[in-house]
Amino acid sequence: MNLLATTTASTAGSISVMILYIAVFGVFMYFIAVRPQKKEQKRMATLLSNLETGDSVLTSSGFYGVVIDIADDTVIVEFGNNKNCRIPMQKSAITQVEKPDAE
Repeated sequence: MNLLATTTASTAGSISVMILYIAVFGVFMYFIAVRPQKKEQKRMATLLSNLETGDSVLTSSGFYGVVIDIADDTVIVEFGNNKNCRIPMQKSAITQVEKPDAE
């Protein structure tokens, strides 16, 4: 009977240790993966909401341009000195914004 009691106690102890490891791993993954991703999404949402005409932008394809017009979720970006090179694109394609006042 004593052997059965020690086996049950060690099984309960190992299950609680396993649950502790899973909880620690979950907290670790939250701080390593989930939290930085949410911070980046919040930063990009703020960046795109503060977008104005005349801002210099870098697109996800690597092109630098100037914002000419802004619609709901599209912007018209002018590339280079050629006034005929204006391309409509989604706001989500913009990765960086530089205000013209910041020098």
